[in-house]
Amino acid sequence: MEQLGLSAPVIFFAAIFTNNILLTNFLGMCSFLAISREVRSSLGLGFAVIFVMTCTSGLNYLVYYYLLVPFGMEHFRFIAFIIVIAAFVQLVEMVIERSSPVLYVILGIFLPLITVNCAILGVALFMIIRKYTFLQSVAYGAGGGIGWTLAIVAMGGIREKLRGAKIPKPLEGPGIALIIAGLMALAFVAFSGMIQIQ
Repeated sequence: MEQLGLSAPVIFFAAIFTNNILLTNFLGMCSFLAISREVRSSLGLGFAVIFVMTCTSGLNYLVYYYLLVPFGMEHFRFIAFIIVIAAFVQLVEMVIERSSPVLYVILGIFLPLITVNCAILGVALFMIIRKYTFLQSVAYGAGGGIGWTLAIVAMGGIREKLRGAKIPKPLEGPGIALIIAGLMALAFVAFSGMIQIQ
């Protein structure tokens, strides 16, 4: 079951830089573009994604290999993975609402939408496709979450700095955000020669 030649630390760092789930696989773009207007909200959502992605990658591994596979129900993996992710998002939502009501209001609708964040589901599916072990799956989930957070916080910082800049009228708003995302993706692709995980 183990992917040959790749240890958990290698998979962890590759998921952050060379195989960034957001900037090389382009998963989770909707919340990335919508929430990344400032660093604070980006960081809050990023920490929530790290927690959910790390925990659910381990739980989804266990559900898949110890519940679905033994009973020949692998075709239910999408439903099972979404149920596990939804349960964890509900937990994160309750914790943020009680501990930081301001962040809860800032994140708004995007906090419950972590449930359908395709980056989190993508990590769960990639770990099955690539036949990772439990430790590799958790490392990939944690690295994927940190990589996603790194990208959204960087975007939040850049967009905060651009508030006072003179941007051509047609590029204001989504236009400049997409250009920045494209340039960030090019920068992360430059790391791809270092480590590739397939």
